Amino acid sequence: MHRWSAANSYGQGVHQAVALLRAAAHTQPAAEVLPVTQRALATALKAIARADDSSGIIGDAIKDLLALHADLTNAAPPPPARLVAWMIDFQFDGVVDYFTLDPAAYGPALGDRGMALYKTRLAEIAASVGPAPTEAEEHALWLQRTADPTGWEQQAGLRHARFVLECNAQRLAVWDRDLDAIITTHARDRKVAAWLEDTAEAFAEIGETDLAIDWARQATFFDRGHQSVHAARLWCRLLAEHRPAEELTARLAVFDRWPTATHADGVRAAAGQAWPEHRERVMDALNQRPAEAVSFALHSLDDVELAWELAHSLGLDEPGLWGTLADRYEKVDPLAVVPIHTRQVLDHLEHADAQHYRAAARKLAHLRALTRDTEVADGVDALVADLREAHRRRPRLQQEFTRAGLP
Repeated sequence: MHRWSAANSYGQGVHQAVALLRAAAHTQPAAEVLPVTQRALATALKAIARADDSSGIIGDAIKDLLALHADLTNAAPPPPARLVAWMIDFQFDGVVDYFTLDPAAYGPALGDRGMALYKTRLAEIAASVGPAPTEAEEHALWLQRTADPTGWEQQAGLRHARFVLECNAQRLAVWDRDLDAIITTHARDRKVAAWLEDTAEAFAEIGETDLAIDWARQATFFDRGHQSVHAARLWCRLLAEHRPAEELTARLAVFDRWPTATHADGVRAAAGQAWPEHRERVMDALNQRPAEAVSFALHSLDDVELAWELAHSLGLDEPGLWGTLADRYEKVDPLAVVPIHTRQVLDHLEHADAQHYRAAARKLAHLRALTRDTEVADGVDALVADLREAHRRRPRLQQEFTRAGLP
């Protein structure tokens, strides 16, 4: 299945199989559906190993199969030793190495005895793998990769094993509800904002809300990078769910740190009826970023006329946003958007390909319909004539103009 289309077709088939298996799980004993699911999983793994799954369809189906497999094992637990053997083999000796298992999802099926056995097997593997090489040792191995390809390949296998062990340590810390272990395995050396957010999510999963909020806040104010922006969503969401009285203050802090339309909308939603008290502060900050101000007015406030005014007064320089704004504003004043649509036509004609020709033709046809029976209708027809003449040596463009019904 090296052809992309064949891989996609196979992936769709696997998704259909998952749906059938899930339906069967509602009507048939889980113990009967489980082995079928496990065979389907094995088959799909062999397929993805030789498929071009760049679209991710097969991979997503396998993730669904894994989720179903965990549900079925919990409903009809196999002998713990057998389940542990399968979990270890899947993760460390599988056909492919880019899927992981969540031991917490299998916790109910494993039970205390099975979980103890699973941890023992992981400890044995960790002992055989040994500690990770230092940065200097890793660099030395990399320099020798061509002289000793076998050694380099072995090291790659060890790196994967350590990665799997690390993932298991994180999920087992959550399963054990071990607060110190959660911090150790998730926050690591606390040098990355995403790791702090991971810690917050782990605490939230086990209901340690106060700790989750605190770690999400730490991640938010770690730095001004995209990971901290992402963490801010979690921080504000947790406050909205568990400490609603504190949400607005947090939303304002996030907005002050990153004054975007998205964060402004968070302030507006959290403020509710008190929004007028914060509107001026928010708009003043957004006005320093024309695209954010226009986007907020257009999409969040749903105030097309304000967005139009801001676009002109602030000197908006975002062609895509201008196009969206013009599409909305033409219902207010059709003739006012003619220059915007005209500019879009000319921008399309900067590109010599059928897709842009077609878009330009459709935009011109729309302009003619928009200005029909107005004082600028003749001007639009004159524009079409000028463009036909200027691009008379572009036969495909002429063809698209004709198809669009242009004169």
